[in-house]
Amino acid sequence: MSGNKASTATLKVSRLIKAPVERVYNAFLDPDALAKWMPPGGYTGKVYKQDAKVGGTYRMSFTSLDKKDSNTFGGTYLELTPHTKIKYTGVFETDAPVMKGTMVTTITFTPVKGGTEVSVVQEGIPTVIPLEMARLGWNSSFNNLAELTEMPDIPGLDK
Repeated sequence: MSGNKASTATLKVSRLIKAPVERVYNAFLDPDALAKWMPPGGYTGKVYKQDAKVGGTYRMSFTSLDKKDSNTFGGTYLELTPHTKIKYTGVFETDAPVMKGTMVTTITFTPVKGGTEVSVVQEGIPTVIPLEMARLGWNSSFNNLAELTEMPDIPGLDK
């Protein structure tokens, strides 16, 4: 680590979501959906602002159920390619030097047999956040995303 710049790490994670690409993509851009699925287990989410367009900004928070841990963050949408790719920045609202810096998250959506492959590359994660904890957080969020977007197999129901 040099100067005041915090050390960072990069995470790559992906998941097959058994839902059409349009539904999965839209879950990332609908503020009500985002508040429901993105917070990992044990946390609630609140979206304060979401202007889902290139150059638009968002601001949200995750708060633990016991209210002892809360993180507010936001950023700017860098790229929005419908049903294909979302790229945005993320900055924690904190005075803690180890949490300073800008993360860049790139999400790609690939239609595959049986659903949508969602791949996330998150760069600039402060190393004070263990990479395995970031991975666990995304996997928990993916579980929530699947629960929100996947339709149950109901005999006679066309998907």
